[in-house]
Amino acid sequence: MPYITERWPGGMLTNFVTIRKAVKKMATIDRMKKDGTFMTLSKKERLQVDRLRAKLEKNLGSIADMSRLPAALFVVDIKAEHIAIKEAQKLNIPVFAMVDTNSDPREVDYVIPANDDASKSIDKILTLVTDAVKDGLANRTSDKEADDATEVETVEAVAAPEAAVVETAAPEVEATETSTEE
Repeated sequence: MPYITERWPGGMLTNFVTIRKAVKKMATIDRMKKDGTFMTLSKKERLQVDRLRAKLEKNLGSIADMSRLPAALFVVDIKAEHIAIKEAQKLNIPVFAMVDTNSDPREVDYVIPANDDASKSIDKILTLVTDAVKDGLANRTSDKEADDATEVETVEAVAAPEAAVVETAAPEVEATETSTEE
């Protein structure tokens, strides 16, 4: 599950194509290190590439697997992450957020009234949310497997009567042919 714990990179949602390019650059650096191309660079170039890789990892490492825009956004402190809220609103992405008394709840689609400063409160809410997401993903997987099984049964049920019709039609044709010969 993608997450951001550092400062929100401005334009991460509204300028997603550019963010994906930066993530691909990070993957390219990793490939260079694996295939040995990295060691052909000069010492200064290796140092620059390592610094770039560390910076990209710090800012974008947690979203490296994110291939498309998220379906929803969960924010802990809407006052500190107001840029993320504005981007989500611009793209019509629903926002779930912990809202304290010092924030305006009208900016958020789904408000969770909670103390967004206390670590115990954040931990409790995030535990409940992550458990709900895990349950939802498990239900989606089991529903998909059930739908696939139902689809296979339906295909077999549809194919079986056609075979029966073919079998019953063949003897009638033979019987007709014998009666014409007599």
